[in-house]
Amino acid sequence: MATETVIRPEIEQQESTGESREPLFHLILLDDDEHTYQYVVVMLNRIFGYSPEKGFAIACMVDSQGQAIVMTGPKEQVLEKQRAIHSFGADPWMPTSKGSMTAIIEPAG
Repeated sequence: MATETVIRPEIEQQESTGESREPLFHLILLDDDEHTYQYVVVMLNRIFGYSPEKGFAIACMVDSQGQAIVMTGPKEQVLEKQRAIHSFGADPWMPTSKGSMTAIIEPAG
């Protein structure tokens, strides 16, 4: 089996307060045939503030591996970003695009 390289954006820092830490979740962007690299780069910039270079690297990972982790953090923050991805809209550079990309949430670790 080939070794996969996974791009993992910085994990949100959590303050240690002596209380149990909130569990972390991955937000995973899934590949499809209805969105261009340009769309992914722009979407990741607007939603996460990622540079074009980082957005392109994630787009390449999604295309080659079928998915990529775009964020790891507390569930509420991950859900908020998932909603932003799901409401970003169709790809204006691809006439056959019917809507937003899909992202799923999985527990980290």
